[in-house]
Amino acid sequence: MYGKCGRADEIVRVFDESSHMDVASCNALVAGLSRNAQVSEALRLFREFVGHGLKLNVVSWTSIVACCVQNGRDLEAVDLFREMQAQGIEPNSVTIPCVLPAFANVAALMHGRSAHCFALRKGLNHDIYVGSALVDMYAKCGRVRDARAIFDAMPSRNVVSWNAMIGGYAMHGEAGNAVRLFHSMLMCKQKPDIVTFTCVLAACSQAGLTEEGRRYFNEMQQDHGISPRMEHYACMVTLLGRAGKLDEAYNLISDMPFEPDGCIWGSLLGSCRVHGNVDLAEVAAEKLFCLEPDNAGNYVLLSNIYASKKMWDGVNRVREMMKNVGLKKEKGCSWIEIKNKVHMLLAGDDSHPMMTVIIEKLKQLNIEMRRLGFAPSTDFVLHDVEEQEKDDILAVHSEKLAVALGLICTSPGTPLRVIKNLRICGDCHEAMKFISCFEGREISVRDTNRFHHFSDGKCSCRDYW
Repeated sequence: MYGKCGRADEIVRVFDESSHMDVASCNALVAGLSRNAQVSEALRLFREFVGHGLKLNVVSWTSIVACCVQNGRDLEAVDLFREMQAQGIEPNSVTIPCVLPAFANVAALMHGRSAHCFALRKGLNHDIYVGSALVDMYAKCGRVRDARAIFDAMPSRNVVSWNAMIGGYAMHGEAGNAVRLFHSMLMCKQKPDIVTFTCVLAACSQAGLTEEGRRYFNEMQQDHGISPRMEHYACMVTLLGRAGKLDEAYNLISDMPFEPDGCIWGSLLGSCRVHGNVDLAEVAAEKLFCLEPDNAGNYVLLSNIYASKKMWDGVNRVREMMKNVGLKKEKGCSWIEIKNKVHMLLAGDDSHPMMTVIIEKLKQLNIEMRRLGFAPSTDFVLHDVEEQEKDDILAVHSEKLAVALGLICTSPGTPLRVIKNLRICGDCHEAMKFISCFEGREISVRDTNRFHHFSDGKCSCRDYW
């Protein structure tokens, strides 16, 4: 009851005052705290249950894993899942779909494959929710072909299954496959939903299919009776913005049947960054500062636009605004899985035990890249500092740290998969192309927008991102 009413403090009080707790009560406590985003408190109580010798069941473990996943504590979810298995608690058809997103979010492909093998052994792979979660996991871990194999082998599919595969293609920039699968979905008499069209429009946006995107946007209402929502307008703004049609994107926002939210203005601001439109960027940013005053990313993006134009007064003004409201730029963070262990690398952070070796490897990579003609894109540094200092700042971006670690710890030719919490910057994007070429590696980087697959000096996005 307290959990559903948002009274997390009362949930804890009930536990503290109880002389006897059974498994059902413990499960209810964890679920209530999870519902109120009190993940640290849920973990503390869960550990107390274990410490008191309470024989927790699969529901208990699944609840705490789900709690971590739903609140962005993916590494803890991965650790808890492994601990659960070590305790002899067998996952079920609910546990597997709960934990697979955590593997996807931190690029833990080997852990995901292990869960897949378990599902195969136990016959859980025929469960529609397990199958859909596996499709999503493989796609987000960079294995879109494996995702399609799982999808094709599913004995039955629902709209979630179709959306997972279409969304996977969109994430990898495979608009043609996404659109073809969408039409197969319609041929199979599966009714699309709002998520389906978000995925289809995102696919068109990633590939620059402006006219196709317009057509699907119009067909939503005309052919399928689905009124476009905020997320669909955001996709259209991104689609038009990436194509350089910024005025048309702005007009679409002005004509929307409801008040645009931060996602809409954020899409426009991102497009202004791509095309260097300062005037429209300032309009979008002003809207965002009102709608999302605590979102440091909006301030940083505007600063990025100013910096690319060497408008240092603008950069300093935005920095002062951030200081006045107590905001700090979110640190870049990247994950890479090496030999069944997930490593987290933070930009400018030296806490990783191998950081000295990583930095030395980066120096070697920079020497080789420069020899081949690479020049750091210092426009992506938000400070009016000397060029050498800018180079040093760019050198420690988290995705570069992750790739350097991967090169050190894996054998030659091994593909590297990295996931980043922010959009990859232009300098790192260019650097990855060079590194993939002279190291002879396939490097996949998933940022907040899409996958970038680097191989032989080229990126799958064809520099359209």
